[in-house]
Amino acid sequence: MGFFGFLILGLIAGAIAKAIMPGRQGGGWFSTLILGVVGAFVGGWLGGLIFHEDLIRSFWSVTTWITAIVGSLIVLLIWGVITKRRV
Repeated sequence: MGFFGFLILGLIAGAIAKAIMPGRQGGGWFSTLILGVVGAFVGGWLGGLIFHEDLIRSFWSVTTWITAIVGSLIVLLIWGVITKRRV
């Protein structure tokens, strides 16, 4: 998957994670992009550790999307804990 494919995957995965996560999350499309890209990386890394294979290979693979969304949910949860603690 190329660089722009990874950015698109991250943007969509971040938006889906924000829609799934209960409560209000701040930020616009740029923070969603960053959240999604970091989440896709985290999801691919954790999925590779669990399943012992490279999961972020293909843009249209179901496992790529699931790991990116789960990774984005994890990153969103951690980000929520960090930002709520500062308020």
